[in-house]
Amino acid sequence: QVQLVESGGGSVQAGGSLELSCAVSGSSIRQLYMAWFRQAPGHQREWVSCMTIDDSATYANSVKGRFTASKDRANNTLYLQINSLKPEDTAEYYCAARFAPAGCGSSAGAYNYVGLGTQVTVSS
Repeated sequence: QVQLVESGGGSVQAGGSLELSCAVSGSSIRQLYMAWFRQAPGHQREWVSCMTIDDSATYANSVKGRFTASKDRANNTLYLQINSLKPEDTAEYYCAARFAPAGCGSSAGAYNYVGLGTQVTVSS
């Protein structure tokens, strides 16, 4: 059973940075397509990024150029570096995973495993 545990969230001022982590257990990250989603209060869950098994990443237009996903295979961990934070980035951030060869997808329902989330709050 794959388990995902997010960490690294917090409260920051606009323009600040955070690095979110998603620790993977129960499988090697090498076998997983990994995604980040976020959900703000009163809003639907929004796709943020996806990283393929060969480390190619794609991003939502709203975060492109500010967010960077990366992977540490030795530590079986996915990261999301978030720079130039804006108040509208305030949300619960979740990582999600599914096994290859399913591929990347932008729907949270397409992923078999989702973590419990980490809260990011950005003040103006």
